[in-house]
Amino acid sequence: MSLTRMFKILRKDLALGPRSPIFLWAIILPFALTLILQVAFGSLFAAKPRMAVVDEGASEITASLRKMDGIELTVLDTPEELKKQVKANDVDAGLVLPRGFDDAVRSGEKPLLELYIGGESLSSNRLILSVTTLDLVREVEGTAPPVDVRIENFGNEGLPVSVRLVPVIMMYALFIAGAFVPSSSLVEEKENGTLSALLVSPVKASEVLVAKALLGTILAFVMAFMTLVLNNALGGQPLVLVLVIVWASAFSAVLGIVIGTAAKDSASMFTLVKGSGIFLFAPVAFYLFPEWPQWIAKLFPTFWAIDPIWQVAVLGKGLDAVWVDLVVSLGIALALVPVIGVLSRRMQRVLVAE
Repeated sequence: MSLTRMFKILRKDLALGPRSPIFLWAIILPFALTLILQVAFGSLFAAKPRMAVVDEGASEITASLRKMDGIELTVLDTPEELKKQVKANDVDAGLVLPRGFDDAVRSGEKPLLELYIGGESLSSNRLILSVTTLDLVREVEGTAPPVDVRIENFGNEGLPVSVRLVPVIMMYALFIAGAFVPSSSLVEEKENGTLSALLVSPVKASEVLVAKALLGTILAFVMAFMTLVLNNALGGQPLVLVLVIVWASAFSAVLGIVIGTAAKDSASMFTLVKGSGIFLFAPVAFYLFPEWPQWIAKLFPTFWAIDPIWQVAVLGKGLDAVWVDLVVSLGIALALVPVIGVLSRRMQRVLVAE
């Protein structure tokens, strides 16, 4: 196998790639999905109740709210700005604390407490913010709340939906770029006759396939990494993260070569893609619905490629937690190598016969 010929094919594919709609779609899709799922619906998937405060007198209430991990606090300058954000549903509630509010409460007065509630806020968030505000006022007054609340968690704390959407976007980034781009490039060269011309030259079929696989691996790695950046999910172990993304990208490229060598033309390629779609993308449903039996996800080959990224990027785990996944996915990839060999020889016979 000649590395020079292989890299010449790769360089040509990278240069001509932007002319392909699938290549461009692989680049655009992660950005579009992130925009739709994480930005446009960000308020729907907000993990914490959102409170805005206008504090004209350095109240103890604002200081207490800052210390609460369960509330997302925004401090604004004017009541007008606060009302505007509440009406726009940028926050769930807004609180105006006038100058001297704390002193008035301590002296037994009943100062006006302006609390604005967003019409589109969740009822649970309204309840949390209202009760919290009243309890903080009682603390300023120096009286105890009427009840003590003890919260006990049974099981693990659930991740917000916005976080559980990351594997969905990641899966599209990996397999559109890593699998569909090289397979479509290979099929396009079959249809245009350029692959036949290559194979009658000193170029070997193995060199073409490796070049296509490298194309998918590089593009998938870039798009997967950008997806994690856009979704603020880079974890705390960059070297391990790079390792699992590279491996997942290579794994998706292997699947792309299987599809590309098996398909005779574009129509059959898209038939294969549609038919295999459930097996490629089914595992991400189990991240969205963690109450489902998680062992079912392990029946799908792509689980073993996407799960290490989830474990490292989102859950912050290390190599010791994902090495089994990597070994299993490596075994699946090695099992596909003979399949690619058989399909490659069949592809060459068909091209020569034509």
